[in-house]
Amino acid sequence: MASILITGGTGLIGKSLTKALLMQGYSVIILTRDMGKKKPAPGIRYAAWDVKNQQIDLAAVQEADHIIHLAGAGVVEKKWTDAYKKEIRESRTESSRLLIDTLKNNSNRVKTIISMSAIGWYGPDTEPVKPFEETDGPAGGFLGETCRLWEASMEPAVILGKRLVKLRTGIVLAENGGALAEFKKPLHFGIAAVLGNGKQVVSWIHIDDLCRMFIHAIENEEMQGAYNAVAPAPVTNKTLTLTLAGIMRGRSYIPIHVPTFVLKLMLGQRSVEVLKSATVSCRKIQLAGFAFTYDTINKALKDLTEK
Repeated sequence: MASILITGGTGLIGKSLTKALLMQGYSVIILTRDMGKKKPAPGIRYAAWDVKNQQIDLAAVQEADHIIHLAGAGVVEKKWTDAYKKEIRESRTESSRLLIDTLKNNSNRVKTIISMSAIGWYGPDTEPVKPFEETDGPAGGFLGETCRLWEASMEPAVILGKRLVKLRTGIVLAENGGALAEFKKPLHFGIAAVLGNGKQVVSWIHIDDLCRMFIHAIENEEMQGAYNAVAPAPVTNKTLTLTLAGIMRGRSYIPIHVPTFVLKLMLGQRSVEVLKSATVSCRKIQLAGFAFTYDTINKALKDLTEK
C-alpha cells in the first residue's frame, strides 16, 4: 500500500488518523521536532523536521505517495496575544512553505496533498440562515484571515502538479481531549454549562468520520479543492450540551447558562470561537461519495461517551 507522510501526526487528530490509516494497510511517516522521544512501531516511522529553520528529512518526503498536512498551533489553547496570533498563523503558513519548497526543489512521487483547514474560514450566520458552502468567501477578522492564509499557503502545490484537497474542519468531537473534554468537565459535577444564550449553531464532526474523510480524499482522485468537514446535522450549543448531559447523567444535572460577559472575561478574544453561530453545509463532500457513520449528535455523543 501507499506511504502517507503526516505533519501534526502526534496531535489529537493525527493520532486517530494514524490508527485509521494503519487499519487500511497504509504505511505512515510522521514528521516530528523531537526524534529522541519517538520509537518506531509496526507500520510507523518518524522523520525529523524543523519548521523554524526550514529543515526537513528529504528522504521521508521522497518516500511519500501522499501528504496529510495537519500541523498548526492550537487556536484555543492560549490567550490570543499578538505574539500567539503570529504563532498560530506562521505555524501553518511556514510549515506549508517548507513542504512546498521541498517538493519544488527535489524529485518526489507525491501525488496528493490533503491539507487541513477550518470552518473559521466562514463568518457568523446571518438572517435568514443559509448554510455556508465552499464557494463562500473568507470572513474578515483573525480566524477568517488565518484560514485564508493557511489555504493560500498550500495552493502552489497545484502548480507543481499535485492534487490538493483542503478539508475545512468543524468542531471535532473525540473521546480523549478536544472540545468534548471541555463540555464534559462541568458535567462531572452535575452542571450542564450552556454557553451564552445557547442558540449559537455548532457545526461538528465525529473524529472517526473525519479520519475516514481524509482517507476518502486520498482514495478518490476526482476530489480536489475545498470541502467542509462537518456532519449533516449542526446543532445549537444548548442542544449539544443537554444531549451530552442526558447521556452522561440521565436526569441528574442542572442546566446553567454561562453569561456572555463571563465568557468574554475568561477567554478574551477567543470567546468568538464559542459564541459564534456557524451553520455549515456538508453537501459537497456527500456528493463526492462520502457517507457519515455519525450523522446525528445523539449517535456521535453516545459512541464517544459509552465506549
